[in-house]
Amino acid sequence: MSIATIQSDRLGANPFVVEGPIVSGSGIPGPNFSLGAVAGGDRESEWVYCQLVLASQTTLQPGQWFQWTRDYVASLLTTAAAVVGQRCGVFSGAAQPPTLTGGPVGAITLAPGTYYIWLQRNGQAPALVATATAALVTAETTATAGQASAPASATATTKAIANVNFAAANQTFTATTVNGSNLLTSLSGLNAGSGPFIGAAVSGTGIAGGTTIAGITYNPNGVVQSITLSANATANGSGITITASGVLEATLMRPFLSKVN
Repeated sequence: MSIATIQSDRLGANPFVVEGPIVSGSGIPGPNFSLGAVAGGDRESEWVYCQLVLASQTTLQPGQWFQWTRDYVASLLTTAAAVVGQRCGVFSGAAQPPTLTGGPVGAITLAPGTYYIWLQRNGQAPALVATATAALVTAETTATAGQASAPASATATTKAIANVNFAAANQTFTATTVNGSNLLTSLSGLNAGSGPFIGAAVSGTGIAGGTTIAGITYNPNGVVQSITLSANATANGSGITITASGVLEATLMRPFLSKVN
């Protein structure tokens, strides 16, 4: 995952800050940037500043897919709501909890209201994917809000997402598990930039079914120190092979909704 570094003179990775909720007359300014402003970062990454209006409490997680209008009003991407020709990209994570819950470059739960967020349109990014098979170059919408699919061939009636491909259908690495603990430590075979990512499903010896990655801890040099799981391990083990899937490393090249399959 990339981090934006050059969009303004403000300190910090501003594209991971969700601004809001913006309430008229509250004295809290918003938006803080012009809609459609572009942020740059490493690995050819780019983000676009968009408005997001939520009618109900919504949890955003890294890798969720959004589309946005010519006026830079964003919405979670679904097949039913997808508009051919609109640009799309992913939410990369939130650096602070403006309302209900949130954490460093992780998921964030937002109350109803108007927000301003940065959505990634270029470079390497986490991407929420239901199915990933074959050459990993076919991307399309799904019925689930914020989730894409990378099937072997296009699925009829979905909307094609052009200019995106995926590194692999899953990722494997090794870790130490401790019975009754939700931490994976002594990690090997992974890279902070290419995952695994928060929200990914994980499996392996001593890992309960349905477990996902709830958090990732980094040292000051950006190396992954530990991974927090959504459930405790059920056995002790070292050098255990862990498979992560569902949130994949994607290469975005300014994706857009190109056609109805």
